[in-house]
Amino acid sequence: MKEDFLHYLWKYKKFDTLHLKTHNQEDITICNVGQFLQLAGPDFFNAQIIIGNQKWAGNVEIHIKSSDWYLHHHEKDAGYENIILHVVWEHDSEIYRSNNTEIPVLELKKYVSADILNNYKKLLQPKSWIFCEKQLKEIPQFTFLNWQERLFFERLERKSIPIFELLVSTNNDWEAVLFCLLAKSFGLNTNGDIFLKIAQSIPFSVIRKECFEVENLEALLFGSAGLLDAEKEDNYFKDLKFRYFYLLHKYQLDKCCIEPVQFFKHRPDNFPTIRLSQLANLYHKHQNLFSKISSLNAINAIYDFFCISVSPYWQTHYQFDKESPKKKKILSKSFLDLIVLNTIIPLQFAYAKSQGKEASEDLITILNEIDPEKNSIIDKFGSFGIKAKNAFETQSLLQLKNEYCNKNKCLDCAIGMELLKNN
Repeated sequence: MKEDFLHYLWKYKKFDTLHLKTHNQEDITICNVGQFLQLAGPDFFNAQIIIGNQKWAGNVEIHIKSSDWYLHHHEKDAGYENIILHVVWEHDSEIYRSNNTEIPVLELKKYVSADILNNYKKLLQPKSWIFCEKQLKEIPQFTFLNWQERLFFERLERKSIPIFELLVSTNNDWEAVLFCLLAKSFGLNTNGDIFLKIAQSIPFSVIRKECFEVENLEALLFGSAGLLDAEKEDNYFKDLKFRYFYLLHKYQLDKCCIEPVQFFKHRPDNFPTIRLSQLANLYHKHQNLFSKISSLNAINAIYDFFCISVSPYWQTHYQFDKESPKKKKILSKSFLDLIVLNTIIPLQFAYAKSQGKEASEDLITILNEIDPEKNSIIDKFGSFGIKAKNAFETQSLLQLKNEYCNKNKCLDCAIGMELLKNN
């Protein structure tokens, strides 16, 4: 037995509410179970309960055993003085407030049906991956679809937090925020945080002024990444290095000390040299990038907008001084899908939220047009009969696994609640 199950029982009144009595045999009538805020302090706030002939308004605390009150030292906490009912699974001790008045106790196990208990035990049976893995196919389509949409927007809410933090640090400059987010996405998992630091180290006002010469953008990005620190015979390298130090002097910038970018374990097309050149060319090709991206509402329009290659030098190189067969190295569809998922959709959501506008339908429409992501979590859901058809569904499943299944929050999950109700 766990307290979260007792929270569920009380919140949704999943017990016999018609014959309730305290441990002292006083009748109990629940007018309002209160608000479950999941904050420090009592479990349910502002409940309304009739005990005997007296109506009480106050808070409800829930424990497995009555004696847990003392185990948690609530008798010493002024925040628990307004408890009007102590709801427990097993009553094993009388409970008193600091002024020695007894707190009424409801022993819940007397009023919960065997069916509810069996459903709970079935839901939490031993798992190989998630608790409900053998029951997922039993979930009605309507319930699953509604829950997917909720999960998707929960994920966007979480992704919007660092966006608003960047907005504060850039003095509410959405263009600068977009530059940072794109840099992080272009760096992928290995170099993402390093690329973000590079973007944050260059005032976006400098990017705005220098975007008309792609070599200057490359010089700033490559120099900040430490890729121009060595001495090489390559003429393009020497030109970028000269431009970099000229721009540092021109704008009175300090030379960055950022950890080295990683080439190891990357396919050549994902080398940081290639991704930084593509990022520079994106800002060379498009000015006022944010105003354009924030209005894109179809996946094909996004693909067309990001039809970006590298500078001529990088069409025949992956690293300085090492020539390779010529290749345009345009952004691939799979890479653009990651940009959409990790940058464009969260940014559009955060911007709409900041403007008090609704953008949910457009965002879902875009993701419905993107192929499902491929990773171990999505594959595992597929093995249990949940086959994702697009990126909207995969994003929802990732939120489900990471924020509910991994944290055993079955009783906060629509799937878990459906199984408890219907088994």
